[in-house]
Amino acid sequence: MPWNKGRKVGQKRALRRQDVRTIRERLRAEDRKRDLALFSLAIDSKLPACDLVAIRVKDVYNKNRVRDRASVVLQRSDRPVQFEITPETKEAITDWRSGLRPVPIYLFPSRFHSRLHMSTRQYARLVDDWVKGAGLDPAVYGTHSIRRAKILLIVQETGDLKAAQLLLGHVKLASTARYLETELSPRRSPGQRLAAALKISEKVKL
Repeated sequence: MPWNKGRKVGQKRALRRQDVRTIRERLRAEDRKRDLALFSLAIDSKLPACDLVAIRVKDVYNKNRVRDRASVVLQRSDRPVQFEITPETKEAITDWRSGLRPVPIYLFPSRFHSRLHMSTRQYARLVDDWVKGAGLDPAVYGTHSIRRAKILLIVQETGDLKAAQLLLGHVKLASTARYLETELSPRRSPGQRLAAALKISEKVKL
């Protein structure tokens, strides 16, 4: 049974800046290093749950340092997407990885020997816990709330829906418009789109 059976997906309310800060502060206060790294990377990467939990250590590390930007290939569309890793997220990832012995293949390994990495179901349960701890309704907020948080701010602050499409890895611009429940914006020059999208995303603070 899929983890999202019976749930509304794509229509979950995006987390606001204050929600993100509340969740981060709680995770830090409770010394939940894995959860803080996972939550922070989810915000920056804007990846679907299935791709987020399958991130490998080498995807975000260059030798012994966390990369400034990373790239992964989406499982469902086979499209590569790039994302920034902000200093706050770098710190959380470094803190989490330093306690992993031996260093695993996947950044968020499963608790079960039969699985290599955390499942989307486990991730969804964690998200429910995070939003409840922030005083939010898990029926209204979910994994898509985290994925949409930074992207929605980018569109609201710049009006650049094409940048959002590139960062989300959507094939069609209309899919991005539906996902963000917004209208199509004018297209930008193809040669400037990805670089501009990443620069915009780096400037959005959560």
